[in-house]
Amino acid sequence: MRSDLAKRGAQRAPHRSLFYATGLTPEELDRPLIGVVNSHNDLVPGHVHLDKVGQAVGAGVRIAGGTPLEFNVIGVCDGIAMGHEGMRHSLPSRELVADSVEVMTCAHRLDGLVLIPNCDKIVPGMLMAAARLNIPAIFVSGGPMMAGRYRGQDVDVNTVFEAVGGFQSAGMSEEDREELELAACPGCGSCAGLFTANTMNCLTEALGMGLPGNGTIPAVTAARLRLAKKAGMQIMHLVREDVLPRDIMTEAAFDNAIAVDMAIGGSTNTVLHLPAIAHEAGIPLPLQRFNAVSGRTPYLVKLSPSGPHHMQDLDEAGGVSAVMRELLNCDLLDGHPLTVTGKTVAENLSRACRLSDMIRPADKPHRPDGGIAILWGNLAPEGAVVKAAAVLPEMMHHQGPARVFDDEESALETILRKDIQPGDVIVIRYEGPRGGPGMPEMLMPTSALAGMGLDHDVALLTDGRFSGATRGAAICHISPEAAVGGPIILVQNGDQIELDIPNRRLTLLIPEEELSRRQEHLEPPPARVAEGYLARYAAMVSSASEGAILK
Repeated sequence: MRSDLAKRGAQRAPHRSLFYATGLTPEELDRPLIGVVNSHNDLVPGHVHLDKVGQAVGAGVRIAGGTPLEFNVIGVCDGIAMGHEGMRHSLPSRELVADSVEVMTCAHRLDGLVLIPNCDKIVPGMLMAAARLNIPAIFVSGGPMMAGRYRGQDVDVNTVFEAVGGFQSAGMSEEDREELELAACPGCGSCAGLFTANTMNCLTEALGMGLPGNGTIPAVTAARLRLAKKAGMQIMHLVREDVLPRDIMTEAAFDNAIAVDMAIGGSTNTVLHLPAIAHEAGIPLPLQRFNAVSGRTPYLVKLSPSGPHHMQDLDEAGGVSAVMRELLNCDLLDGHPLTVTGKTVAENLSRACRLSDMIRPADKPHRPDGGIAILWGNLAPEGAVVKAAAVLPEMMHHQGPARVFDDEESALETILRKDIQPGDVIVIRYEGPRGGPGMPEMLMPTSALAGMGLDHDVALLTDGRFSGATRGAAICHISPEAAVGGPIILVQNGDQIELDIPNRRLTLLIPEEELSRRQEHLEPPPARVAEGYLARYAAMVSSASEGAILK
């Protein structure tokens, strides 16, 4: 066992003494030592209940003959961090999660890991760590929040974000808004729609690193705790058989994850996270792969913010397994990759089936291609990303004048004072991985546009990123970013910009000679942050087109 280096032999007597000081018995120390990596805290609604999930995991580990040793990692709530300086720390926290898991695991020579994430950057951060460490590992998330109920309608946190725009445009009273605030998030779990957290928990299952049900079983159910116990038991099988994450997270597994992402219309943030996880596994995952898989994968499930359904509805309809079975039946998924169950994808799906028409059959999809598209053009030579599934049909092709802002705050202020005109193309720059720094999510501007009814005729472009809750013609991850001299830095107010999602094009309609002239007179603003972790992050982070990994 890997832990033998820290506990066997006469030279390790001091080490055993320290282990005993934690309350372990010699019998417990003699068993495989399993790290239970828990992101429990009292700040994040998706994580407040993870202490109980951790206890269930520990029980499973003991049932199967191991010794669970729990430690914690940080976790940022993107919703609470949204719209202020705190959001600049969200994406960078992914690297801290991965690094802290690596440090604790290597320092203490653990034999295996059960990882318990739930929210946006914690899931990919832990997956990155698992791929990097390559010791037996299994995931069990905390599960999604139930949808709230407001005056007979299902609602979620995105409903509240959009209510800000509705309140601003006098469509909602203060009393109505306060009532909605209290109803939208009824309890623990990752926010109820198919936002980034739930997308990544579903893709963990599709990658083969989580047990069936990981992505959709609601947080508040006993079934979630039973799943946690099963994960604790299953890690012992993986340890005994020495099944490693890189045996599971193969190139074919990543293609499967992208296919599921496209079929369910997942968050644009997956185009940052999957390449970063693949990088840790030694697998190249260029943006072209997303368009290739999207082109052959039908869009089968409309979940909030793209449709009326929530995660509990997908669970009742058969969950991720039902979506995967529909794809497998049409040869759109590879059934051969190994999973943490010890079985292949195809074996796991042998009894899966659609239990509701909210999962469309593959021959009657919402659209024939996937929910995410990668755009290219002179404004995005290295690519840009849009959640095509959440774009209204009339905005799939749009041309209009640019309204340029050098930060999110000034753009949001202009939107809320109703100074954006129908047809405008809002451009927010210097919000990329380096320029932000930290590539903050910008849900508030897109939600304000939607709440004010402007998502029908206004597009928003940025080198930053959007929440998985964003809907509308919102194009993000424009690369290269402004902070490194990308073409978005050259856009001026009034320039015509053309968005053509069906043909995967994003074009600044300005002659090359004029762009060259503007390039000569550039004066980029100084860096926003000069010290601390964000300054180090900005100095090391790569382009969004590479997953914003650290180099």
